[in-house]
Amino acid sequence: MLVVGGGISGLATAWFLHRRGRSVVVLEAGAEPGGSIRTERRDGFLVEGGPNSTLYRDGALAELVRGLDLERELIEANAAAKRRYIAKGGRPEPLPDGPLALLSTGVFTPAGKLRLLLEPFHGRAAAEESIAQFVQRRLGREFLDWAIDPFVSGVYAGDPARLSVRAATPKIYALEAEYGSLFLGAAARMLRGRPSGPQPTGRLISFRTGMQTLPRAVARALGDRFRAGQAVEAIERTPTGWAVRTPAGTDEAERLVLAVPAYRAAELLAPIDRALGEALEGIRYPPVASVALGFERAQVAHPLDGFGMLVPGRLGRETLGVLFSSTLFPERAPPGRVLLTAFVGGARHETAGTLPEAALVERVLADLGPLLGIRDAPVFRHLTCWPRAIPQYELGHLGRLARIDRALDRLPGLHLRANWRDGISLVDCVANARALADALAAPA
Repeated sequence: MLVVGGGISGLATAWFLHRRGRSVVVLEAGAEPGGSIRTERRDGFLVEGGPNSTLYRDGALAELVRGLDLERELIEANAAAKRRYIAKGGRPEPLPDGPLALLSTGVFTPAGKLRLLLEPFHGRAAAEESIAQFVQRRLGREFLDWAIDPFVSGVYAGDPARLSVRAATPKIYALEAEYGSLFLGAAARMLRGRPSGPQPTGRLISFRTGMQTLPRAVARALGDRFRAGQAVEAIERTPTGWAVRTPAGTDEAERLVLAVPAYRAAELLAPIDRALGEALEGIRYPPVASVALGFERAQVAHPLDGFGMLVPGRLGRETLGVLFSSTLFPERAPPGRVLLTAFVGGARHETAGTLPEAALVERVLADLGPLLGIRDAPVFRHLTCWPRAIPQYELGHLGRLARIDRALDRLPGLHLRANWRDGISLVDCVANARALADALAAPA
């Protein structure tokens, strides 16, 4: 089998196939494995250009980590990471982490808290809704503005008015669909011993040498089955399957997995099936810049005692949020210094995500400086810019996926596996990769 793409989706698919006794080769255009998972150590700072952490629990990711003998490399997030801040009233406010905290928090007004009590009395939606429509209908405008909107910006770099609740947050949608209420659904699941809410579960982890430890380990395990620097020029159908042409030559296989972004899959597949190419090209990827800034500890007044701070869209700032990276995990900054990782751009500020380095740093300092009490210029800076960052599961996304699946039915032996469907997180990508590998390795 051939896998095109050495990000975590392609690597995990290949690893699970190999473990199940199938012959597989991975072709990666870049010089290193990992795709958007990118770790660098510079001047004593450990910088993540993509994902900074992931949830870890029993399942596909645990199987992958154990199989690679990486358990000793796992590190769990600082206990302080349970505290999340939101920018409101010119300062960081801790988000409530439970019912009792919700009663005392200043993030929501008394009227906003009372509005939550009406949630069980709202019926099911009659048509597809955006996340914004769904949350405002069920929980009210305050909860949308000060909780869900910044959360969506932090996870998707997206606009909740455009993202489909059913596609982007299926567990939340399922509570209404199954129980008619988020609160009643969470309570019913708790009584049945199931997870009590739609929030992800598991331990927040990284690796001692950063997130790219994982894809690098997969590539080493695959050995010469992983081929870097092999940019695909074209793919073609053959009488027995598929052919992939690179500058090094042509590889053929009965089955081909394209584990690449939707826009790249569109480029490769449009000459074969125009409708499929158009459907894939329609998935948006707004630009996002990851801005890592190091400071002397005395330069930042805030205690940085948490995961980070989200910036609600209604504040009109182009910085989506910031991670307190040196609080999250050890050895992310030299002694006496701290590391902050801010994110700029996204679906509502696309031009900001493509600004030059000096302008991006200035924008982040202007947005975050007054909130965190930052004094003077950073002693360290490192930027990672993604012109096309996170796929957006917008309204109509599930219909688009249905069209893609119908087109794939016309192309036997071709499979698409990447984070533009079925979940954008690393843990989702690994789980989906294992499911595909199991299907491909099953006896005919």
